[in-house]
Amino acid sequence: NNFMNSEYINIYNNLVNLSRNKNLFFNFTEKDTFSDRLLIFFFHLAFFFKYFKSKIDQKYMQNFYDYVFRQIELDIREIGYGDQTVNKKMKTYVNLLYSIINKFENWEKSNFDEKNTVLKSFIEINDNNENFVDYFIKYTKYLSKTSLNSFTKSVINHKF
Repeated sequence: NNFMNSEYINIYNNLVNLSRNKNLFFNFTEKDTFSDRLLIFFFHLAFFFKYFKSKIDQKYMQNFYDYVFRQIELDIREIGYGDQTVNKKMKTYVNLLYSIINKFENWEKSNFDEKNTVLKSFIEINDNNENFVDYFIKYTKYLSKTSLNSFTKSVINHKF
């Protein structure tokens, strides 16, 4: 279904756009590597799933999830990895996303330091970097008040 596909593309591109926020990279690392970008994307994606899974039917979410991993696989192939490496990396990435989703389960109940610890368990954040944690606190508040529609139309600048 083309309509659905364009919605998935738009959601994906919105999340990628958020993940490319230069301030996020400036705030936690000088490195802007594929794996760092992917982690930041997974943070956005994990929260996206967390806030929308109860509002959207499961088949839609599953199809979007499949779409995301097809895109990631294409990106890895573009970098030039062979089939075996791609398959290994894809398994690693799927497990990583599940691990992030699990750790984000109690996000709302966690205090600032606990949120910081959760994020730091996945990515190297510069010491005392409140901005990084603040960003995701604002992002999750934004998601809780936002409809899926604002992600499905086209890429917009989400303000939060």
